[in-house]
Amino acid sequence: MKTAILAMALSVIGFTTQAQKTNNKNSATIVLVHGAWSDATAWQAVEPLLKAQGHEVIAVNLPGHGSDATSFAGINLQSYVDAVKNAIGDRKNVVLVGHSMAGIVISQVAEEIPGQIKELVYLAAYLPQNGESLLSLAKQDADSHIGKYLQIDQATGSANVSKEGVIDVFAADAPAQIGNYLAGNIKPEPLAPLATPVTLTDGKFGRVKKVYIHTTDDHAVSFTLQKIMVKNNGHISKEYSLPSSHTPFISIPDKLATILLMELK
Repeated sequence: MKTAILAMALSVIGFTTQAQKTNNKNSATIVLVHGAWSDATAWQAVEPLLKAQGHEVIAVNLPGHGSDATSFAGINLQSYVDAVKNAIGDRKNVVLVGHSMAGIVISQVAEEIPGQIKELVYLAAYLPQNGESLLSLAKQDADSHIGKYLQIDQATGSANVSKEGVIDVFAADAPAQIGNYLAGNIKPEPLAPLATPVTLTDGKFGRVKKVYIHTTDDHAVSFTLQKIMVKNNGHISKEYSLPSSHTPFISIPDKLATILLMELK
């Protein structure tokens, strides 16, 4: 995803920049972490809506994604976790949002720096228990469409989704021009982080507040699996639902921003 998505998405939703950044005594830091086959630009239609309310917004670009040219051979789950921790720095009371694959990442971040995280927000995300990986959770998802389009390249240690499957899996409800752009620009994903289990404890990860945002028409992480993961976790304090595919930050960024702003109060 590149800057072109922003122009198209904002045009579709009719977003204007007339609203000025407000002075908000309750301003917070929200850190946004993208999922697999994506990058930090995924959030570009949501960021201005959050910033307009006076909040600090940090969109993390994970190693090997977007313009980052880190070799896949040097990328593991800890690489992702460290990237998020570096973005957070010494900030406190951070609302940490993870989309899809990033649910694994933000869970491990919370385990390592629980005192700095106010809340975890899982957006159509994998929600692991101790010892689980993205791969182990994905294998339980009989309703996901990813499997029939997945392309594994063992030589490069990468996985990709075929172009003909991108719209179906990720953006079935996105405007056609955006879906076509995504299909034409998808890049491979490093395999190693997907197969790495998390190490989570009740005393650290378990004490951090957690919220889940469901996407009910999701073909990547199915609504069925989303509900199972929430039930199995047992510590989700609040649930929301969006009538969208896997990428509500593209199709309905205003509705997603509204939910996030409620969690920032």
